[in-house]
Order: sequence, then C-alpha cells, then structure tokens
Amino acid sequence: MRTVDWVGGVVRMIDQRALPWSFETVDLGTVEEVAEAITNMTVRGAPAIGVSAAFGMALAGFTSAARSPEGIRADLAMAANMLKNARPTAVNLAWAVDTMLTLADQHDYRTADEFRHALIDAARSMADADVEICKAMGRHGRELISDGMTVLHHCNTGALAAVDYGTALGVIRAAHEAGTRFHVFLDETRPRLQGARLSAWELEQQGISYDILPDTAAGFFMQRGEVQLVLVGADRVAANGDFANKIGTYQLAVLAKENRIPFYTVAPTSTVDLSLASGSEIPIEERSPDEVTHPYGNKLVPDHFRARNPAFDVTPARYVSGIVTEHGIARPPFTESLQKAVAGQLL
Repeated sequence: MRTVDWVGGVVRMIDQRALPWSFETVDLGTVEEVAEAITNMTVRGAPAIGVSAAFGMALAGFTSAARSPEGIRADLAMAANMLKNARPTAVNLAWAVDTMLTLADQHDYRTADEFRHALIDAARSMADADVEICKAMGRHGRELISDGMTVLHHCNTGALAAVDYGTALGVIRAAHEAGTRFHVFLDETRPRLQGARLSAWELEQQGISYDILPDTAAGFFMQRGEVQLVLVGADRVAANGDFANKIGTYQLAVLAKENRIPFYTVAPTSTVDLSLASGSEIPIEERSPDEVTHPYGNKLVPDHFRARNPAFDVTPARYVSGIVTEHGIARPPFTESLQKAVAGQLL
C-alpha cells in the first residue's frame, strides 16, 4: 500500500513508529490529527510529508461545515497555518499547502461540494505525481551504481519517505530492479533509528543485500575503501546547492570528500527552494531531548541528564558531487543547474 492515501473520507497512513516490529495503519479524520501525525513522525520524509499536508488540506475542505466556496476558503486558511507549523524544515510541506491554496484561489466553484471534490482530486493527483517523480529519479540515478559497489545510505528515503518508491533508496531500488548487484551500508541514524528500523525493513522486502552500521562507523568503512558511493535524501535544497537533511549527513559528506568518495543527494524539484540563497537560511527543527535520553520510551540515562536534539544539519554544496532530480542530475555550479532543473530544462 501507499505510505499515505485518501480512503473513504479519511487520510490513511502507515504508522512508521511501529515498524519494523509491526505493520500498522492509522486513519485520520481531522486536520489536527494530520498535523499531529506529521509532528510526531507517524509519517516522515519530505515527499510523504508534503502529500500528507495536501491530503490534510483536502480533509479540511471535506470536513468543513461551510455551505459556500467562500466558507471553505476560510477553513483552508486556518488549516494551512496549522499544517505549515507541524514541521519547519521540509519545504515540501509548505509547497504542498501553497499548491492547494493556489487551487482554491484560482478557480471559481459553483458549490461547496464541487470545491470539496476538486481538493480531493488535487491531493490524489499530487500523490500520483510523487510516485512518477520518484521513479524518474530512480532511472536517472541508477547509473551511478555499478556491479560490486557498496553504497552508504543515511536515514530512510525509500517508499516510506515518499508516497511510494522513494528518493535515494528509490535509486538503489531502481538499480536492483535493473539487475545491478551491489551491497548497501545503512547508517542506523540516531536517535530515531530510521536507517536501522525503516530502511533495513524496506531492503528486506526487496531482497537487497545490506548491513546496518552504527552512525560512528561510517568513517571506518570509508577509510578502509569499503564504500564507493554515498547516497542521501534532502528535506530542503537552497539555490546554491547547500541542503538540509537528517542530522549526521554533514559529517558523512566531509568524510566522503576526505576519502574521495562521490557524494550525491536525491531530491525532487519540489524540495528545491530557490528563494533561499544558501543553507544558512534553512530553518532547523530541534526536537524533544527525550528522543535522545529516552528513545522509544527506553530510559538510557537519569532524567536530569541534559541533551540536545537537532533533527537536521546543512551540508555545504562544496561537498556535493551532484543532486539527482526527476529531470536529471544537477551538477556544479548548482546556481545554474538547479535553476534548469526546477524549470524542467536540465536534460
């Protein structure tokens, strides 16, 4: 099934907090529930968050008591504010909400029900497009992987991070489906262990060879020559090619540069934010220290021990070999290639 979908008047999601121990879904009937699911990471991954927000906007229209299109627009404005504040770093969230607001503002609807159906159709179309975009990135990026390689991957960027198929893990999946034989190192990705829990679960389903690594072991294997390629995702890419991704990505980029290993990020153009000149302008979410000190309710240290928990870091463009998009691979200088990618003129 898809990570997020519209089913019978509710937003249905795979509950990623339960994996890999159990496969569970949740049905969300209010905008508040969708926003909370984004905040508490029931759903995560920039593309999946974006589509979830779009379905949240559709849900706002569907559940609105308004009897006119104007009344629904007012309810959408409130929903938009709530959803945008759910998580600040992934630009896909704001992009999806604004796309739905544009749909609301640019069309005249005769009835409230016509408006409601248009919102649902638009969110479903966004979900379908996300799948095709991920498959396109897979086709462009799979040529980076050769027989016998070991690819290092951080966090989770597979079908669970998108509607289906995935971004960086989508490239890995596409290479596997094309018959390439290779191995994957999965950083465990503390503190929420998206690599150990989610990426390993996905590769298990696909029959792709992998090992889980402690986050601190990546440099060890790079130095020994056991890594030939690093592939990661992105939550926001600035105009100069700096990008924010799950905490720990920056140190991988520095280690890859030191060991002369190609380092690529895989991101749809909806993740590119040309309004930001550099990564220094990207807002970085800091989450509860409990995720560090009490991961999944397990008490690691005494309650009074202090911790910090930034969810993302920013990797400067100088460490990036290329950015795989649905329109091809953007390469330095990124100020030029990303403009072309967003315009669909990269190829």
